[in-house]
Amino acid sequence: MKQDSFKEFVLDQLAGMEPVTCRAMFGGFGLYHCDLFFGILHKGRLYFKTNDQTRPVYKKYGMKPFRPSAKQTLKNYYEVPPEILEDGEALILWAEQATGGHFPEA
Repeated sequence: MKQDSFKEFVLDQLAGMEPVTCRAMFGGFGLYHCDLFFGILHKGRLYFKTNDQTRPVYKKYGMKPFRPSAKQTLKNYYEVPPEILEDGEALILWAEQATGGHFPEA
């Protein structure tokens, strides 16, 4: 999937959470909700911000942290599982959690 079509897909999935904006960064895009940076689109993958309480859920799904290069890893941003990405309602719940809301039970 091309970067722009993936970006449009993710924004469509998050349409119920407006306002979500997207800005170019890291060779990809940063996702913002009300000016709060909560996600990264990079090379056809989506990463959400995590914390000590939410990170284990991403790890339970086998997801890895964002690595923009071989020398850099952003350990607070983890890839969103494909099954969550495909489910618009679940994706919004996870995005809300990434902006500081409560994480849904997995």
